[in-house]
Amino acid sequence: MLTALKKALIKYALPNDLRNRVDQAPLKLNSVRYDDWGLDPDVLKATLAATIHLYRNYFRVRTIGIDRVPQGRVLLIANHGGQLPFDGMLIGVSMLADANPPRVVRGMVERWFPAIPFISPLFVRCGQMVGDIHNCTDLLNNDQCVLVFPEGVRGSGKPWSKRYELQRFGTGFVRLALETGTPIVPVGVIGCEETYPTLFHMNFIGKLFGAPYFPITPLFPLLGPLGVLPLPAKVLLNYGEPLRFTGSADAPDSEIEEKVEIVKAALRKQVEEGIEARGNRIFL
Repeated sequence: MLTALKKALIKYALPNDLRNRVDQAPLKLNSVRYDDWGLDPDVLKATLAATIHLYRNYFRVRTIGIDRVPQGRVLLIANHGGQLPFDGMLIGVSMLADANPPRVVRGMVERWFPAIPFISPLFVRCGQMVGDIHNCTDLLNNDQCVLVFPEGVRGSGKPWSKRYELQRFGTGFVRLALETGTPIVPVGVIGCEETYPTLFHMNFIGKLFGAPYFPITPLFPLLGPLGVLPLPAKVLLNYGEPLRFTGSADAPDSEIEEKVEIVKAALRKQVEEGIEARGNRIFL
């Protein structure tokens, strides 16, 4: 049944140009048509058939500077927000639908997210992976495009009062970039903060589901299942110039943190420019 649904989505819901763009993306497939990390191009196409309409018609995504993303290995570093990982999904769709040539984004997801039933196999088949340093190193050494949110759940779980305020960054992504000789591209994500304007969290409920937080929004849980639907905010993805660092991946924390602050400042610039470019037309 799932195979039939997958085929139907690809045949009837995925435009030919997008089907061809997935085929053009640089993938190395084995004899059973998976890549070394479990990605299945047909599952990716079926997922793209479902998400492209969210991308183009619901969130009406616009990109700036996507041509700045270099070929070969690259780390996309983005701000996190919106409670659910719509930001990662939209960046992934943008690189398939709007980048030339198209790329498959390998998003590094939170460890708790694949624990949700049925989610983990789907994520793997679409090319996403748990944010483990060994996974990241292997992907970058094989010239993949990897997406990292250095704020982690500190960013995704921000309340409305702290929207677009960058939270503390981890440092591991800079050590990865140094170890693998990978350029870093900051991506300012504007709009996802408005999809779930969170008033506060009830963390004890989140723990029941193995999640780091349980958001309370103006519509959820007041409207029940309807309140779970994200608001149709317009999203802008503002890609910055690549940053290239030299030095040892084993340098003292103080040296690494200096480089982290350079990336954070560059990302803050992309966010601020993106907010200005979008203006006040958030939902219209």
